[in-house]
Amino acid sequence: MEKKIRNFCIIAHIDHGKSTLSDRIIELTNGVEKREMKEQILDSMEIERERGITIKLNAVQLKYKDYLFHLIDTPGHVDFSYEVNRSLAACDGALLVVDATQGVQAQTLSNVFMALENNLFIIPVINKIDLPNSDVEKAKRQITEKVGINANNAICVSAKTGHNVDKLLDLIIAQIPPPWGKKEKPLRCLIFDSFYERHKGVVCLIRVFDGVIKVGMKIRMMHAKKDYIVSELGIRTPKNINREELSSGEVGWVCANIKKSSEVNIGETITNASLPQATQLPGYKKILPMVYSGIYPVDNGDFDKLKDAMEKITLTDASLSYEFENSLALGNGIRCGFLGLLHLDVIKERIFKEYNLDVILTMPSVVYEITLTNNEVIKIDNPSKYPEVTRIREIKEPIVKLTIITPEEYIGPIIDFTKLFRSEFIKMNSIDSDRMEIIFNAPLAEIISSFFDTIKSISKGYATIDYDIIGYKKSDLVKVDILLNGEKVDALSFISDRNFAQKKAREIVERVKEFVPRQQFECPIQASIGGKIIARETIKAYRKNVLAKCYGGDITRQMKLLQAQKIGKKKLKAIGKVNLSSDVFVNILKKG
Repeated sequence: MEKKIRNFCIIAHIDHGKSTLSDRIIELTNGVEKREMKEQILDSMEIERERGITIKLNAVQLKYKDYLFHLIDTPGHVDFSYEVNRSLAACDGALLVVDATQGVQAQTLSNVFMALENNLFIIPVINKIDLPNSDVEKAKRQITEKVGINANNAICVSAKTGHNVDKLLDLIIAQIPPPWGKKEKPLRCLIFDSFYERHKGVVCLIRVFDGVIKVGMKIRMMHAKKDYIVSELGIRTPKNINREELSSGEVGWVCANIKKSSEVNIGETITNASLPQATQLPGYKKILPMVYSGIYPVDNGDFDKLKDAMEKITLTDASLSYEFENSLALGNGIRCGFLGLLHLDVIKERIFKEYNLDVILTMPSVVYEITLTNNEVIKIDNPSKYPEVTRIREIKEPIVKLTIITPEEYIGPIIDFTKLFRSEFIKMNSIDSDRMEIIFNAPLAEIISSFFDTIKSISKGYATIDYDIIGYKKSDLVKVDILLNGEKVDALSFISDRNFAQKKAREIVERVKEFVPRQQFECPIQASIGGKIIARETIKAYRKNVLAKCYGGDITRQMKLLQAQKIGKKKLKAIGKVNLSSDVFVNILKKG
């Protein structure tokens, strides 16, 4: 049976036609009836279909000739490389799809190198050959030179029209190796994804490497050392179809009455509790969060709903980590770790669309490594955890290797722009006659705001970007506090390079002034480093004309009224408190 199975995924840069190729493969293998077919059929989330991108991996079983195909669809954006990594752990081969009009892009390189690390057989595929500006030979040459795979005989297809997709299916049979596991061995399955269903609980997507898993079998999670009874098994075609058993080489799903998401670890090995395997399967590489932000409900009474939403979202997103926190300004909230800004944006949108919750996100931050005077090393992801300056010996920030592939005409503006972000130029390589590869080292904290959007704007959408964290570097960093009428607003504090702190602080206080309503007293907005004020704006008080009804008489009467008003405002300023509504925070942080 194993000899007739092919497990593969499709890896590509975003918008190179990966989802469209998946649609054609499903059509040719009659995975769904024609009347049920729709575009991006494997992109089941509403947000995926709206944005035209793949966010969640998806696995389907298809029949072609007398072979079983297990196709695992993967995202293409750099923020979702963890999904690609999990797909690769369950596959034996991969289709490397390259757009004939765009050639090899930054994320193409990242994903294919990840596949090679997993020892997958790579089939190069040139897509979009039906377009008038396609350059097939150029794409083949780039794959050969940049990826190191001989692409002279790469298959050329049009996922849109279906041209040569049938030949690609025959190539999958001929070149991708069958699964290496054995049905006769004790059971070993890899959990490579999971999701939550109300009536089934936790559903685990699995690849069976050795043995057979059956309904009613007592299984053991080898790492967690917990036992469960299999209640349901099945495959996706992409419809869910129940099965009594899954054997070596197959990809499917399992339910075992698991009610809590915390009980399931992605990368876990399942074995037979009665006849356990001695060794676990090698898990995929765990990718750590790179960007942190606080999530708070607009209405603090919805905090329990937010907790429930995050627990269920985490079940379908293994890279998302969170812990509970409290802010004096915003109340109870959740501190989350994300892989990038798109990941953050997607989670925020999922909370709103899937759970009908409006939330506020604090300014994104990264993880800093601080060595204290007693030589203790701590890591912080929240400015509120920043220790006293007198306790700090040195502070380090994460550095990323930034790879930008761009048409030659945009090199100058892009290099000039990156200089604003404390970047260090490393080298520049020629990819072909039109495009260059520029490599920088840059602090992660500097590129998590508007960096990517601006690069896209400068290059008119032609540049592609990839980044990898390469370590930590000592920097002169300070914590900047924002004070409103003398009181710190913890939700607006941030950590910055000392040389850039004043510029960033001025931008923040100007935004606060723009959105905070006027009070009955004059309200100063200040930014400080320690006790030193580095930026200030003032919200003028409402003015009441106390002399309106004072006419005639001696001037001293007017002076007494003005003096009384002055004393009253001074007292009000001393005891007055500015309460910021959630709308004010939304506007301030949205612009940030």
